[in-house]
Amino acid sequence: MPPPPLNHELSPYTGWTRHHWERTADRLLLAVRPYSSPRHGLINLPGARPSWSGPRSDGLEGYARTWLLAALRIAGARGDDPHGHLDRYAEGIAAGTERPLPTGEWDSGAPDSWPRMAEVRQAVVESASVALGLRLTRPWLWDGLDDRVRQRVVDWLLPALGPSPVDNNWWFFGLTVAGFLQDAGIETDRASATVRRALEHVDQWYLGDGWYSDGPHRSFDHYNGWALHFYPVLHAHLGDNRELLDRYGPRLRAHLDGYTRMFGADGAPLPYGRSLTYRFAAAAAPWLGALTGHTPLTPGATRRLASGTLRYFTDREPGRGAVDERGLLTLGWHGPYPPIVQSYSGPASPYWAAKGFLGLLLPPEHPVWTAVEEPLPVEREDAAVVLRPPNTLIQSTASDGLVRLHNHGSDNHVAASGAEEDPCYARFAYSTRTGPTSAGARDNHFGLVLDDGTVTARGPAEPLGHGSDWVASLSRPLPGVRIVSATLVHGRAELRAHLVDGAPPGTRVRQTGWAVTGQAETGQLHAIEGYEPHARVVAARSTLFGPRARLAVLDGATGDGPTVFVALASLTGEPHPAPLTDLVAGVRVEGHTVLVTWRDGSTAGLVLDQAPPEPGRDGLTAGHRGDGLTAGRTCGPSAR
Repeated sequence: MPPPPLNHELSPYTGWTRHHWERTADRLLLAVRPYSSPRHGLINLPGARPSWSGPRSDGLEGYARTWLLAALRIAGARGDDPHGHLDRYAEGIAAGTERPLPTGEWDSGAPDSWPRMAEVRQAVVESASVALGLRLTRPWLWDGLDDRVRQRVVDWLLPALGPSPVDNNWWFFGLTVAGFLQDAGIETDRASATVRRALEHVDQWYLGDGWYSDGPHRSFDHYNGWALHFYPVLHAHLGDNRELLDRYGPRLRAHLDGYTRMFGADGAPLPYGRSLTYRFAAAAAPWLGALTGHTPLTPGATRRLASGTLRYFTDREPGRGAVDERGLLTLGWHGPYPPIVQSYSGPASPYWAAKGFLGLLLPPEHPVWTAVEEPLPVEREDAAVVLRPPNTLIQSTASDGLVRLHNHGSDNHVAASGAEEDPCYARFAYSTRTGPTSAGARDNHFGLVLDDGTVTARGPAEPLGHGSDWVASLSRPLPGVRIVSATLVHGRAELRAHLVDGAPPGTRVRQTGWAVTGQAETGQLHAIEGYEPHARVVAARSTLFGPRARLAVLDGATGDGPTVFVALASLTGEPHPAPLTDLVAGVRVEGHTVLVTWRDGSTAGLVLDQAPPEPGRDGLTAGHRGDGLTAGRTCGPSAR
C-alpha cells in the first residue's frame, strides 16, 4: 500500500489528506489479521505481557478496539469496504457470542468465545467499542445478521446496562451500549434509564470550563477528551438528540478552547496522565467538535491538529514510532515503554487510539477535509493560558513550538507521603518534548531531603489559586510540614517559588528541572533565593523520549521559621539559548513576597500565603503589571 503523495497546497503543515488517514486505518487493520482466532472472535496480539484481566479478555480487547477502527473506516466510506473488514468482524461477533455447551453457558475453552461481564469486568469496557461499532455500521452489518446471532449479541451486551463497577468514566460504557440498543429498538426503556443514570452520575463531576474530574477525585487528563466528552456528545449526535447536544456540546467547545493549546507544533500531545499508550486518541475531541459544530477551531486548524498528531506517532521509522516492524501498535509512546503502561493494559490496549479516526465520519466534501490547513495556537504566538478547574497553566512558545503544562491541581490519588506516586500526575511541570522520569531522580520536583538521602514525594496538590500567568498549590509532604508552591511564567521563563513551613531549621530541600534527552532541547535552572548558588547536572533514568536523561538540581536548606525558595527555570528548543539571567532585569524577595522585573520592562509579583484559601479568596495574588509595585504589597490581578 504505497502512501498517497503529500499535498502541501491543501495541507501546508502536514501534507496529509483524507487518503492518508484511510490508508493508515487500513494498514493498522490489515496488520492485526494474522493474530486472529480461527473465526476471528479474538485478536491475540504478540509481544506484551497479559493484562490483569487475562489473555482471553485481552483477545476480546483486540477484537473490540480494532473493530471500532474498522467501523469508523467503513461508516466514513458509506459502506464501501474494499478490504473485506465487515465480513471478518461479522464472523467474529457470531463466534465470540456462541454458547456451544448444553447448559447454555459460554465455553471458556472455545478458541473464539468472549468472556462474560460477570466473569471479567474488563468486558464492560470492550462492550462499548463493540456496541459503538455496531451502531456506526448498522445498515451494513447488524441489519444483515441472522436473528439467532443478533439475540446472542444482545444477551452478551445487556449486562453493561447495570451500574458501573468502577466510579469514573466507566459509566459511559453502559451509556454507549444503551445508545446502540435504543437505535436498534431493543430493551428501549431499560436502555433509556441507563443513559439517564450515567449522565446524572457523571454530571456531578463537571467543574466548568469544559473540564470534568475523572471520578470523585482530582484526576484531570486526556480522559476528558477521549472519554468524558467523547461518549455523551457522540451519543447525542448519532441519536440526533438536540436536547443532549445543547447540554453537552457547549461543554465540549469550552474544553477545546484550552485543550487545543496542549499540542506542540510537531503534533505531540502532552504526555500527562494515565493511559498515554492510547496516543492519537488525543485527536478524538477536536474531530468531535468538528463533527457536531461545537468547536472554536476552524476546519483547517482541526485537520492540521489531528493530522499532525497522527503523523507524530506513525510517520517514523519502524521501531522508533508507535507502529513496530509488523505494523502493530505497541504499548508505549514512540516505541514500547513499560513505565507508562497501566496494569489493566494488555497487548491490544493501544488500539483505543481508534478514536482518533473519528474524523472519517465527516464526508470527503466536508470543509474539515477541503479547507487549507491553518496553524495551531502554539505556532501563532507565545501564550500563557490557565485551565481553571484543573488549576494548571499552559505555557507555549512559538519560536520552538514547545508546550509546557504547570500542574498545581491534578493528582489522581497521589500518595500523601513516601516514595510511591504516579510520575504522570505528580510532577510540577510536563512538556511535549520531555519526561517524566520513570524512576530515580524526579524531574520538575521540589521536596525535602530526608536523613537517608531520599526526597519526599509531593503528595496531593491542593489548589490555592491562579491568575493570567501564574498558578499555585499547597502540599503536605510530611506531618506538620506545609509547602506553598507557585509558578509564574513569561515567554519561555518560569519563576518557581516555594514557601516551606513547619520543617526544622537546616532541613535540606531539593529543586529539579526538566529531564532532557538528546541535543534538541535545553533545560536551564538558576538559583535566586534560598538555594546554593550553582545548579549541578545529574544523570536520570529513562523518559518517554529516550533511555537516558539529564536534569539540573538545586540544593538548599530551611532557616528559622517559614523559608522562601525561588528559582528561574526554562525549557527551550532554540539553539544556543541565552542564559536565564538575560531574561530578567531583577528579582527581589521581601518576606513572603517575590517581585520580578522581566527584561522587556514588565513586572509581576507573588505573595506566598501560608493559609489555605478561604471561600471567595485566592491563596496567592499576582502583582499588577506596570510601575509602582512595592515589596510586601498584595496587589490586584495581573493585567496584560
